Amino acid sequence: MTQRTDNPSTAPTPSYVTLPKQVPPMPHLLEFLDSHFPFVGRDVWLHRLESGKISDESGNIVTLDTPYRINARLRYFREVKYEQPIPFQETILFHNDFILVADKPHFLPVTPGGSYVNECLLHRLKRKTGLEHLVPVHRLDRETAGLVLFTCQESNRRPWFDLFRLGGIDKSYEAIATLPDHPAQQQWLVESRIERGEPWVRHRNVEGVINARSRIRLLELRGEQARFALEPITGKTHQLRLHLGLIASHIIGDRLYPEYQPPETPPNYDNPLQLLAKSLNFTDPVSGENRHFESRFTLNW
Repeated sequence: MTQRTDNPSTAPTPSYVTLPKQVPPMPHLLEFLDSHFPFVGRDVWLHRLESGKISDESGNIVTLDTPYRINARLRYFREVKYEQPIPFQETILFHNDFILVADKPHFLPVTPGGSYVNECLLHRLKRKTGLEHLVPVHRLDRETAGLVLFTCQESNRRPWFDLFRLGGIDKSYEAIATLPDHPAQQQWLVESRIERGEPWVRHRNVEGVINARSRIRLLELRGEQARFALEPITGKTHQLRLHLGLIASHIIGDRLYPEYQPPETPPNYDNPLQLLAKSLNFTDPVSGENRHFESRFTLNW
C-alpha cells in the first residue's frame, strides 16, 4: 500500500490581522489570536509565534513575548499540514484588461479557507495567468459550481464592486432539489431574515426585519425531483439553500441543510451539491457593452 506523504502546504500570499482596541489590561498575543480565530487552533498560533512566522508592519518578528499593540498589523502565511488535491479543473471564459470570468467546478473554494490554501480558484488563476492583482468581486460556496467574476487591476476595482453592491448584475442559478410542498405552483418570491446559526458553518431563517429575497421558478419535474431556476435578489450566505427550504425543498447533495452532516475527508466527489451559478448579465461599467456569460457545467438531471 502506498502511504500518503504529508508535505505542508503554505499560501503563496500573506494574510493580515490588525490588532483592535482593547480594554486594559492588554491580552497576550497568543490569547488574542486564539480567541479571534477560534477555528485555527491554539497550537497553530503557538507554533507560528515560536517559529518566527509572524511579523508586524515594520517587518519585525512577533514572538510570544511581544506586547499587544493596538492597531499593529500582523503578517503571516496560512499553512496546513496536508492539502487534499481537488481533481476538477476551472475554465477561463473571458479575460480582458479589467475583468476575468471563470467557470468554477464543484468542491473548489474561491479563496483560501479551512484546510485549503493553494487549492482554490484564486491561486490557481494567479498561477495560470500571472495576474497578481486578481480579486473576486463575489463569492460562491466551495460546494457550488459556476461563474465567478474577478477584477484584474488594483486601481480599477470600484466600478465592478459597485455593480454587485447596487444590484447592477443579474445572476441566475440552477438547482436540482426535492419536490416542494406545492409542485403545481410555478413561481415563488421568498423573503426572510437570515442570521448565522449553529454550528458556525450554517445559517438560519429567523423572525425579524427581512434582509434576504429570492425568486424561485419551477422548470421541470422528474419523479421525486425538481429542477429550479433561482434568482437571488440579495446576497446572504446560503440564501438559496435556505429559501428553497421555505418551500419545503432541499438541494440534492446538500450536507448542511436540512440536517448538518460533518465534512468528509476527502469529500465524496460522487455526490456534489446540485447547485450551479449558471449565468451573469450586466452592462460593462468601463466599455458600456452588454455582457452575458453562461456556465459550461451541468447538473445531474
